[in-house]
Amino acid sequence: MLVLLTGATGYVGSYVLDALLARGHTVRALTRGAAPGLDGRDGVETARGDVTDRGSLGGAFDGVDAVVHLVGIIDEQPSKGVTFERVHVDGTRNVAEAARAAGVGRFVHMSANGARADGRSAYQTTKWRAEEVVRGAGFEHLVVFRPSTLFGDPGSDNPEFAKRLWETLVKPFPVLPVFGDGDYQLQPVHVEACAEAMAEAVTRDASAGRSYCVAGHERVAYKEVLRRIARGGGVDPKPTVPVPIPVARLGVNTLGKAGVLPISPAQFEMLVEGNTCDASAFFADFDVASPPFDADSLAYLRRY
Repeated sequence: MLVLLTGATGYVGSYVLDALLARGHTVRALTRGAAPGLDGRDGVETARGDVTDRGSLGGAFDGVDAVVHLVGIIDEQPSKGVTFERVHVDGTRNVAEAARAAGVGRFVHMSANGARADGRSAYQTTKWRAEEVVRGAGFEHLVVFRPSTLFGDPGSDNPEFAKRLWETLVKPFPVLPVFGDGDYQLQPVHVEACAEAMAEAVTRDASAGRSYCVAGHERVAYKEVLRRIARGGGVDPKPTVPVPIPVARLGVNTLGKAGVLPISPAQFEMLVEGNTCDASAFFADFDVASPPFDADSLAYLRRY
């Protein structure tokens, strides 16, 4: 198939691109500007376009058999027009409408675990509204993935949660602040498992109309996450100091919103809420495996 991929130059997109190519598909990567790493690559076409600008998408979807839509943000930059509303909701609507106008019948959409109408953050609520957009677009084959916490080497140019915690907290500080008791749980899953499943979902007819939680096999308390990241980076785990949730929330909603802290208000609320789900259907339906979230799997952190 000819598969149009949004977000191809991003963290998840680079893995999905490889997975699609490995299955013999031709990938048309939608990029806002030049993409030196993609231009000229076997099996890859590039098309210029911005998902937040409907007019820029004309022609990009011509001849396309399926779309894999990955574009999303975790941090807003309102001064630059980069908001959850514009990227998640408006951007998804623009892609879905362009795809339907071109006669595309297959659509794979990346949402997020915790996406819901009454979410605790605008990130969650806009991810939910984006899901509603694609569900109402009339695709004959629609598959929605809701990843929890993804890990795996992002390379030097892309962010990833373990790398971000390593670079901004675990590596530089001798004592690590922890919001509350640090017992809220995450369920990290390797990015390759998510990417392989997305590529498989393009042609897996049995998954049409399904939504999948994507998470690892183990639920890990945040305090233990920090310890494992330390070991992955090649250092001993460091002592932690609890910061009361109300105090932390006040700081994040001021300094974090201003970009001074390495965590935004949306990320804070989702972290202390926990990020887990039942991923049994995901592993039952897709032929993928996720390595454990341990020092060996996190050894890529030593490069950063």
